[in-house]
Amino acid sequence: MNLASYACDPAHSRGRRYPEEPAPTRTAFQRDRDRIVHSTAFRRLVYKTQVFLNHEGDLFRTRLTHSLEVAQLGRSIARALQLNEDLVEAIALAHDLGHTPFGHAGQDALNDCMRDHGGFEHNLQSLRVVDRLEESYPQFDGINLCFETREGILKHCSRINAQALEAVEPGGVGRRFLVGGQPSLEAQLCNLADEIAYNAHDMDDGVRSGLITMDQLQEVGLFAVYCAQALQDYPELATPNKQRRLLFETIRRMLSAQVYDLINVSQRALRDAAPQNPNAVRDMPPLLAFSEDMRSQSQQLKKFLFRNLYRHPQVMATTGTAQLVVRELFAAYVSAPHEMSDSFSAGIERTATVQPDGNAVACVVADYIAGMTDRFAAREHARLTGKQLLV
Repeated sequence: MNLASYACDPAHSRGRRYPEEPAPTRTAFQRDRDRIVHSTAFRRLVYKTQVFLNHEGDLFRTRLTHSLEVAQLGRSIARALQLNEDLVEAIALAHDLGHTPFGHAGQDALNDCMRDHGGFEHNLQSLRVVDRLEESYPQFDGINLCFETREGILKHCSRINAQALEAVEPGGVGRRFLVGGQPSLEAQLCNLADEIAYNAHDMDDGVRSGLITMDQLQEVGLFAVYCAQALQDYPELATPNKQRRLLFETIRRMLSAQVYDLINVSQRALRDAAPQNPNAVRDMPPLLAFSEDMRSQSQQLKKFLFRNLYRHPQVMATTGTAQLVVRELFAAYVSAPHEMSDSFSAGIERTATVQPDGNAVACVVADYIAGMTDRFAAREHARLTGKQLLV
């Protein structure tokens, strides 16, 4: 692997919270990736909503397929920028491990339930999964990832939560949110690859669902340009029975345009800033970015999807039901913690030792609900309330 001077080198990682001997055949970041792939939380992503609930169709993206698409895009861009592909892949595969069932609807509902107990942030929950909630090793909780991977997972963090992280890990992953620093370039790249991936696949899933049409997408400049190019090169795609191929070809061109724009702009920024090592990056402004024109077009696409897909009446109806399920699950478990699995209900006492302010039950309940798949949450809700809201 031909790494640039500003790429993260696993041989010079800031290490793990619990020291371990190096693996004989894998770098530290490759080892992190493997631990993530073998984690319970990673397997659960296959039944967690991206936009459409799992039962609404077999071909819609889930959190798992989304994470794989982010990893693929991230590795391709990392290779061109001479960044560490293994670290990018590890961060991409882990970035949604803490996401709730039912996508952003579930996250919003759980945050509302936790309002009096510190709130809920899915990025922080992803870190909590790899630091504490996975139970794979006899020596420690979590899967003991490297600092660089953990830093990349924590994409956003409120100041109060960053202060709490800093209190238990001085100079650790919470520090940059307190001092205004940047994460590694690999972490910056994953944020952008995430955006490219979900814009593209939400368009695809939106058309597949019938909630948005190819004609509506012509309102989006980025789509219209590449759709016209695809039709110019392949005029036969204009026929009704070739619309699926036309959509795929248009999205493929859009993805390529965004990837190459990001690579070209970032290469120029890196040449100008000339960071000599990964730590130098932390004191600089973000160095990976789209051009102003591509950023503007991407924002237009986001607004279109928000207006026509995420706020579509059919999606909103399902969203409301999903939020009710989460709220009622939270209330039921807080009232009767023994209804949770034994490992979680037994963990309340241990949590109380680090949550002396009376938040222990709520925090354990939030951990339990956040780890659920869509279908398990629906089954548990039906069991506890007798209501079958999601089928």
